[in-house]
Amino acid sequence: MNTTDFHKAKEDGKKLSMVTCYDASFARLIDQTDIDLILIGDSASMVMHGESTTIPATMEWMVEHTRSVRNGTSKYIVADMPFLTTRKGLEYATDCAGRLLVAGANCVKIEGVFGQEDIIHHLTMSGIPVMSHLGLTPQFYQAFGGHKMQGKTDEAAKKIIEEAIKAQELGCSSIVLECIPAALAKEITQAVNIPTIGIGAGVDCDGQVLVLHDMLGLSGFKMRFVRQYLNGAELVKNALNQYANDVHTGDFPKGDEIK
Repeated sequence: MNTTDFHKAKEDGKKLSMVTCYDASFARLIDQTDIDLILIGDSASMVMHGESTTIPATMEWMVEHTRSVRNGTSKYIVADMPFLTTRKGLEYATDCAGRLLVAGANCVKIEGVFGQEDIIHHLTMSGIPVMSHLGLTPQFYQAFGGHKMQGKTDEAAKKIIEEAIKAQELGCSSIVLECIPAALAKEITQAVNIPTIGIGAGVDCDGQVLVLHDMLGLSGFKMRFVRQYLNGAELVKNALNQYANDVHTGDFPKGDEIK
């Protein structure tokens, strides 16, 4: 898949599947699956580094995670622009986006539209594909008063619709819609010509994205909108306990495992 395929996917009614990834090991597995897109989210701050929010994610982290994932896959990669990287001026934002593409990303994701229209337009006109992120934008959680559903009032819904239309006008290739009412997500999906990818935004988006460790049961989090496809934590713990037991009892190594 490439950026130009996004429009065709929407036109053909092909739903896009997207998961997060942060390292080469999981990237190699995803590369062998039917998943369409990989997101290197600033959720790495929480999933991989143990922080409580996405705010601590740095450019250095995002670049290294991007390089690691690219080393494991040939799939289309979207990488998050971390907190404040689009708020320090055009030159800095362009440099950060460029670093992510050099590391292996095909596209960068930017939370919000209003207040950074010039940066989004400059990036898209510079050959750097941009995915917009609207609704619950985790980098703004302090301003939202927490991780709460957005767009519940008429005024809030109107703002998100306007941002989505503006994102398209500025050249964004797609839009993530997070934690907004399903009816609003459907309205936005019908209002724009670029694909919408939902997370906690209902079934009518043009695609869906989940945090890999959440869906595999490895994160310890179980949000309402997350479907857990595997109890990964129990499987891993059982394997580790079996290994520990084999070591403690002298059952490992033995046979062909010993030269």
